[in-house]
Amino acid sequence: MVKLRLKRCGKKQAVYRIVAIDVRSRREGRDLRKVGFYDPIKNQTYLNVPAILYFLEKGAQPTETVQDILKRAEVFK
Repeated sequence: MVKLRLKRCGKKQAVYRIVAIDVRSRREGRDLRKVGFYDPIKNQTYLNVPAILYFLEKGAQPTETVQDILKRAEVFK
């Protein structure tokens, strides 16, 4: 099963990538594809919407945080 999950990138500042990753992998493990970027400090978000919709159509489950980010970006319209 595939999940859309946050993967931490920043050392001192929290910056995250939104990735499609296998459920059995750990948070910092190897991802299938990078589908977005989220910076909570600057409140910036970049989303690759076609890739996100592709994984959602294939049955990927977003985590609660990623689902909130996608709702704010109005991806589910």
